[in-house]
Amino acid sequence: MREIEAKQITETVAQMCIDANCYLNPDIKRALEQGLEAETNDTAKDVLQNILKNADIAAEEELPICQDTGMAIFFVKLGQDVHITGGSYADAINEGVRRGYESGYLRKSVVADPVRRGNTGDNTPAVIHTEIVDGENIEITVAPKGFGSENMSAVKMLKPSEGVEGIIDFVVSTVRSAGSNPCPPIVVGVGIGGSFEKAACLAKQALLRDVYSKNPDPYYAELEDTLLGEINKTDIGPQGFGGVTTALGVNVETFPTHIAGMPCAVNISCHVTRHLTRTL
Repeated sequence: MREIEAKQITETVAQMCIDANCYLNPDIKRALEQGLEAETNDTAKDVLQNILKNADIAAEEELPICQDTGMAIFFVKLGQDVHITGGSYADAINEGVRRGYESGYLRKSVVADPVRRGNTGDNTPAVIHTEIVDGENIEITVAPKGFGSENMSAVKMLKPSEGVEGIIDFVVSTVRSAGSNPCPPIVVGVGIGGSFEKAACLAKQALLRDVYSKNPDPYYAELEDTLLGEINKTDIGPQGFGGVTTALGVNVETFPTHIAGMPCAVNISCHVTRHLTRTL
């Protein structure tokens, strides 16, 4: 049994919130640069150049890449041989969010009630997904999610008879409906299977993958390529001004499901697609 102090979690999370918001992931930067090379639309090129320039300035000045520093979403793999001392697990994460958003001068966007609103003032509570795994480590992934893109996401309970064609139609139509709202070029996470809520979690988790990674199942790796190609034919382009770079990547995750269903979720992320992982 390994003991980890709650304050260590808090300190780690606080810095992760700042770093995730200020530094563009290398795979996203590379994809943006490749999009710039591939574009023939002058306006699209100009937009991509400005996006890359903005990311460079954010890193140099340690400032947020985007003014919407998101709701703090966590995916945690908690080793079953870990004992947290000096405080509770969830409180430690939320305190880290509180400190990180305060000391990093990050915008606080969380309201206390979904209908009656009222800003909590510190960007808490965070959304925390926890998986108990073997071992004595804690792997923490933070994925700050802005709602310009989150609002464009969707879940559909497809019938099995709709097949892969139904999945393709749903994903592409969701992106078409989103248009310029999610600040393209986007990254698209697709979750297929499980239940209503499982599909949504799969889609969110898909966004944590490198945009150059492939689903280990060749069938779904091919589906990822097909979806990316179809989305980039929409001519939405960077920031909605047209072009061939509507999406930087499409990642598909799956889970077994019921014989009567084929849930499908699409979680859209903006060109920033922030996520960061640390292991304690």
